[in-house]
Amino acid sequence: MPPNKRPNILFALADDASYPFASAYGCDWVNTPAFDSVAQNGLLFHRAYTPNAKCAPSRAAILTGRNSWQLEEAANHWCNFPHKYKSVTDTLTENGYHVGYTGKGWGPGEARHADGSPRDVIGPAYQARTLTPPTSCISPCDYAANFEDFLTDRNDEQPFFFWYGGNEPHRPYEYQSGSKVGKKRVEDLKTVPPFWPDDERVRHDMIDHAFALEYFDSHLSKMLAKLEAIGELENTIVVVTADNGMPFPRIKGQAYDFANRLPMAISFPGGIKSPQREVHDYLSFIDLAPTFLDYAGIDPSTTGMESLTGHSLRPLFENNASDWPRDFVLIGKERHDIGRPKDVGYPIRGIVEDDLLYIINFEPDRWPAGNPETGYPNCDTSPTKTTILEGRNTPERHHFWEWAFGKRVGEELYHLSSDRNCLHNLASDADHEKVKKSLRTKLLDTLKTEGDPRMFGNGDTFDNYPYADERYQGFYERYTTGQAQTPPWISKSDIQTP
Repeated sequence: MPPNKRPNILFALADDASYPFASAYGCDWVNTPAFDSVAQNGLLFHRAYTPNAKCAPSRAAILTGRNSWQLEEAANHWCNFPHKYKSVTDTLTENGYHVGYTGKGWGPGEARHADGSPRDVIGPAYQARTLTPPTSCISPCDYAANFEDFLTDRNDEQPFFFWYGGNEPHRPYEYQSGSKVGKKRVEDLKTVPPFWPDDERVRHDMIDHAFALEYFDSHLSKMLAKLEAIGELENTIVVVTADNGMPFPRIKGQAYDFANRLPMAISFPGGIKSPQREVHDYLSFIDLAPTFLDYAGIDPSTTGMESLTGHSLRPLFENNASDWPRDFVLIGKERHDIGRPKDVGYPIRGIVEDDLLYIINFEPDRWPAGNPETGYPNCDTSPTKTTILEGRNTPERHHFWEWAFGKRVGEELYHLSSDRNCLHNLASDADHEKVKKSLRTKLLDTLKTEGDPRMFGNGDTFDNYPYADERYQGFYERYTTGQAQTPPWISKSDIQTP
């Protein structure tokens, strides 16, 4: 890094993608050359986790450097963002950075200042440039062109932070666009995750997802080329990741490994020592804000962000893994989408350490993806979802429904090295009792240290926060009495008798 010159930051966030589905990881059904380029010129992470596998709470953790259960309403989806929690973009702006975003910023939800005026948590939006998308379900936002507009607006020598929030590969997808437009073949898929049926509809759904993810990557490629052309790539921290796992049953919005473990590559030619490394240390999204502040030369204690929970990634950038203080990550969730009586959520806390995933389901009597009679709203409508629901009462396919939508036990424990699909719960296995107790103790002790209300008997507070969108307040009661319509991300064919 040039002396006394603060680095730029390009933060590229795909909307719904899972590890290891990028070609840098050896995935053969997704081609992501821009992501791969960042990895080849920097670091490829294998254990990067979001604390909460849903858009709004995951993005809130990125912006604040705090776990979602430390953010009051922002632990939820469709929430109000408490004005007292400062974002890293607020702080960078105050310290001379040119800040902005294109595509999707923080959300869904509402953010306001203390005086009630609207607050853009990430900064000014650059959305003016549009294009004709390759399919009806791809966003018309010209992300790369909007990035160029953003760069044009900055002052000479001014460092920048730009948030590229792709709407892709979020649903919906144009069915069979992966084969018709993306020229992919379903028969080229070597494996389908074992918790889904392996049939043509599911395979098309997967390659439609791949096509949308590759579209996100194509705009990143243009942004990297622009930075190189203007001589700024050397002094830019480029982070490429996703907010949560892919929008398929048992993944997005849940707490298994495909939900919270995400693809991530980071390059910084002027600051990363020994690039082309694969990093297996644990990283949490709450570590990103401290990293950005650290390299911008900003002391969090002077900015109103002194209560950061995460750590700067500087030791990993400088190849001093022995100085990296994190050997586990925490995950969890509260209320995501609508669909349960009295607007309650599905509270979970979990810990990942030594390739073991331990989960506490605090309310196992509730439906984890939402109630059947409201269509399991914490799972977007899709061909894969339809296929699983159609097989619910078929003996040879009922287990797919159980894995995706059925109720769960209070504790779960999985060996990720041998069971990354999280299909073999070891929590009741006597041979794993000691390690389960150790993980539980570390999880609960850490949550208490972090002030998680659920650890002090106040977990109901998360269920009582109002939805930012009044249409969804009291949705279950209104829907089941015919006073509310099916939400747009749910098909009426998803509705089932419990």
